[in-house]
Amino acid sequence: MALTIDEIRKLVKEGKIQWRGHMLHRMKQRGINILDVLECIMNGEIIEQYENDYPYPSCLIFGTTLNNSVLHVVCAIGDGYVWMITAYFPSIEEWMPDYRTRREKR
Repeated sequence: MALTIDEIRKLVKEGKIQWRGHMLHRMKQRGINILDVLECIMNGEIIEQYENDYPYPSCLIFGTTLNNSVLHVVCAIGDGYVWMITAYFPSIEEWMPDYRTRREKR
């Protein structure tokens, strides 16, 4: 079953968020803060679905940070929570200029 941005936003608004230690560590390395991740989710759109991810289906959200930098957030929904998996600034080497479309692998 595909995830929807509305159900993710609803859980975020309710504070039903599970932050993984690995994600928080990587966010710190990348200069991304929690408010940027939440802003991305609240203004973003789902651009990829990973319905076979384990233990919960996940998706990739394209959005922007508080200072309008493009951000990608991967999250899943399970057991009544949004599980934050990772966040990163997409690279032009991997993404087309719209940052919504992956480049073909060579």
